[in-house]
Amino acid sequence: MNSKLIRGDSLEFLKNKSEQNFDLTFLDPPFNQGKDYKGHDDNMVENKYWKWMKEICYNIFQNTSNGGCIYFMQREKNTQKVLEALSDTGWQFQNLIIWKKKSSAVPQNKRYGKQYQVITFATKGNQPRIFNKLRIDPPLLVTEKYKRENGLFVTDVWDNIRELTSGYFAGDEPLRVEDGSRLHNQQSPVHLLVRIILSSSKVGDLIFDPFAGTATTLVVAKQLLRNSVGVELNPVNIVNAEKRLSKLRNSDNILKFRGDYRYTKELNNIWQLTDETSIPLPETSKNGTLVLKF
Repeated sequence: MNSKLIRGDSLEFLKNKSEQNFDLTFLDPPFNQGKDYKGHDDNMVENKYWKWMKEICYNIFQNTSNGGCIYFMQREKNTQKVLEALSDTGWQFQNLIIWKKKSSAVPQNKRYGKQYQVITFATKGNQPRIFNKLRIDPPLLVTEKYKRENGLFVTDVWDNIRELTSGYFAGDEPLRVEDGSRLHNQQSPVHLLVRIILSSSKVGDLIFDPFAGTATTLVVAKQLLRNSVGVELNPVNIVNAEKRLSKLRNSDNILKFRGDYRYTKELNNIWQLTDETSIPLPETSKNGTLVLKF
């Protein structure tokens, strides 16, 4: 599988792209919250930010295969803006996925506490060219009495994928620097990308991530035998993402999630195993954590 990581501006890349069209895009952009991103202003005027997002969505649309899809992740407060950005640039809305966090809700004084992010699933055309109906088998709720024989279908509420929070729950998965702090504070969990890529692509498809960060999308796509392209502006992220891609860590091994989808029809076709992907991957450092120097 071909995993290509490109240093540069995603909009410039998209405007000059002339290769194979994307089949699936995971769009997880900076949220314009004033965070410190080298080479990017994360405190833009709101109208300027959403004009930029529309340009990104439009150019991804132009470079997507018919029936290809996009998963656009954002803060819940920006749901309306996300839907507008997609509809105004040609995308056809399919689902608004609620990714419920497992950590405590962020307390609010005059409104309900926040405990989720939205992921909008949209397609180029009225329906997706690929949609694999995944079945999962989460633990029974206290209100449920009998064990399920064949699991249940994944819905638009995802509450069994743990986010990578800043403390205990981040575990070994986030890339870290020598003092133990995370290299990238907004790193997505590999399980989130497993579900997205399994649901909306097939072996050999091309997966795109315009804000690749630490290359989680590419790491998962490689193991699922999909081709991938990621664009990243931060040179530090690029160097360490390349290290991550060159030698997978135990914490990046997606085999631990395969059992979750064991009742999925045709699982062996959409998640094919090879000699390289069917054995445990070696750890690269103590406790499975990749310690990076720069």
